[in-house]
This record gives sequence, structure tokens and C-alpha cells, in this order.
Amino acid sequence: MSEIPFRIAATDGAARTGALVFPRGEIRTPAFMPVGTAATVKAMYAGQVRETGADVVLGNVYHLMLRPGAERVAELGGLHRFMNWPHPILTDSGGFQVMSLSSLRKLDKDGVTFKSHIDGSTHRLTPERSVEIQRLLGADVTMQFDECVRLPAPPAEVERAMRLSLAWAERSKAAFGTPQGRALFGIVQGGDAPDLRKASARALVDIGFDGYAIGGLAVGEPQHVMLAMLEETTPELPAGRPRYLMGVGSPDDLLKSVARGVDMFDCVMPTRAGRHGQAFTRFGKLNLKNARHADDPRPLDPESPCPAARDYSRAYLHHLVKSGEILGMMLLTWANLDYYQRLMEGARAAIAAGRFADYAAETTAGWEAGDR
Repeated sequence: MSEIPFRIAATDGAARTGALVFPRGEIRTPAFMPVGTAATVKAMYAGQVRETGADVVLGNVYHLMLRPGAERVAELGGLHRFMNWPHPILTDSGGFQVMSLSSLRKLDKDGVTFKSHIDGSTHRLTPERSVEIQRLLGADVTMQFDECVRLPAPPAEVERAMRLSLAWAERSKAAFGTPQGRALFGIVQGGDAPDLRKASARALVDIGFDGYAIGGLAVGEPQHVMLAMLEETTPELPAGRPRYLMGVGSPDDLLKSVARGVDMFDCVMPTRAGRHGQAFTRFGKLNLKNARHADDPRPLDPESPCPAARDYSRAYLHHLVKSGEILGMMLLTWANLDYYQRLMEGARAAIAAGRFADYAAETTAGWEAGDR
């Protein structure tokens, strides 16, 4: 593989803090990656995203191959230049979106044929094509192509998808080659079956990847099932390589997963919530649509360094949300992404100080106490 350095600076129980080092910059871990699906983190300028503390953003093969097209992005200088983000980018392989967005899809052992959710046009994704698209985009972290099934699902279906994903992992690695300064991650599948999770993890380690993602969770199962699968999976993965839990999640999900040895996360939750009038704060989650905020002169958090959380009253944010003003979506998205980054910053510092359990407990107590 490309042997991208992953430097673990400290551990505290199963929790770790360190950095994944790329030519374009370091990804400090534990890390939350804002989702920039279509070459944009919705309602945010790239510079704002960076100012929140983000080291890396996520782009998506499915969306970018359909619009504007991977070849076009490559001709324009690659995804980093295209979206004005000169820092690391991780690209999802497109497998999850094929499952969740395509109304008509046909899967076989070689890949997936599907119809675009945009215009109904027919497209084909294989492990080789997914890796090629990610190369054209210029991704720093490439994800193997996999099949993700929603839970609950029949055990036979979960095992079939896991075995197919392993075959595609081998093909993805062969297609990736040995480029310098770029990483390839394998994806553990196996649904909610511990034996399948372990088998998938062990087989991926035998193939050999720069990092290991845990996929197929946060797809319908309760949190305790997700955490149980992490406890079964992370011990099977190499201690010296990064672990990425895909599509997760809430602040509580993040803290509980860090405690179980996860290093990287992505989720649309903070940006989607911001567009729908919800704010994540150290006092818990606030719904700015609620009438109780209409006369509240307080900001979301007077001690926050983020202007969106510190300098605008809840009454004003409520007004923007109720009026459907774009500025409301922008401010709440900004505040949410900043909160997620500060949550991870605090986790890194707590792990380094050997007090992560205390940090998680104090943070959770703050959410439960609220600010009333």
C-alpha cells in the first residue's frame, strides 16, 4: 500500500488520539469529517468549514459522477481546486447511495447497473470504475466499492453482501495500485451478525489496506446494536491503522464510538439539522422552530468562539427559521459544524490527558442538564 503515516500520540482505554499524515495536511484524530457530497458542504463557504477546525471533508462518487462528471472535474484540476479546498478529501465509493437513492438497480458479481435519481439515465459502477472516479477526483482517501444493506435484513442477505464486498475489496485494491500520497480504505460489512463482522474484518486485514472503515451501521439499527458491532469489530483491526465509522452520527454516537476505538467519522446530521432549524450545543439539541425561542435574547452559547453561536440571539434565529430565510440555515449549519469540531477537539485533549471517560460524562451531563 501507500503507507500513509498514522501516528498515535496517546491512548486512554480503547480511545486513541493521533494524526493521519498526507501531503496536503494532517487529519487529527478523533476526527469528524463534514460531508461535502456534491463538492460543497451545504450552506457553508470552504473557508468557514476550515475555520471550524475541520482537517478533511468528504465527497461522493455517486453524486459527482452524475453531476458534473468525474472526467470534467479532472479536466478542471481535480476536486480540491474545483471546490477550493486544498486540504485532504475522502471520497465515499458510491455504494451506499446506489442502495439508498436509485429506484432501479441491478446488482451482479461484477458491479451495479442503476438509474440516476436526477434524470433516469443508466449508469454502471464496478470496483474498478469507482476507484477510477476517485482517482480522477484526486481523493486523498479512496474507499473500496462495497454493497451496503439496510438493517434489519435476512441473515443470508447480510452474508451474501459481506462476501461480495470482500471480493470487491480485492478488486478495488488491485485497481488502486500503489500511488504515492494517497490511501485506500477497506470496508467491514456483516450487518448485525458478530461472526460476519469478525470474518469480514479478518479477511480485509489479510488483503491489507491503509485504513479500515466500518460500514453498514447507522442504517436502521438501534444504537446499542451499533455499539455492540463496534466492540466485536475494532479488536480485529490493526491497532496501527485508522478506523473509520461511516455515516455516524449524533454527538452521543461519536463519544461512545471513540471510547470503543474509532478514529474517524462522517455524517450529514449537523448540516441537515442546521437546514431544518436545529442546533447542537453544549446544552443539548435545540429546535429553533419552537415558539419558546421567539422572545429569547440569548445566543445559542455566549462562550462559543463561533460567531454564529455567540453573536445572534435565539429570537433572531427563530425568526429566520420561521421565515424560511437562507441566512438561518447558514448560521445554524455553521454553529453545528463548529460544535462537532469542538467536541472532537475536546476528545483529543481528554485522551491525551488520560481523562476521556470524565470528558464524555461531563459532556453528556451538560446535554441532560440543558440551559433552562
